[in-house]
Amino acid sequence: MTNKSYEKPIRRLLFLITLLIISPVVLTLAFKAQKIYTDFPKVIIFYVLITIGISLILFTVLWGFKTFQSFLKILFSE
Repeated sequence: MTNKSYEKPIRRLLFLITLLIISPVVLTLAFKAQKIYTDFPKVIIFYVLITIGISLILFTVLWGFKTFQSFLKILFSE
């Protein structure tokens, strides 16, 4: 009988849920900053937040695939 450890996939899932909450919030803040800040020195905040938000969303998608892959690996291992 094999000893299946679900500890690592559960931690990954909790981190994924955190990313699923944080990444859209950062993107929303970026678009609100675009609406508020229109002059040049402050518009840099928009570009920084939009870059971070898009990067977080792409990382969240990648992390989701890796998380579900680790769950499937444990579930279907012999």
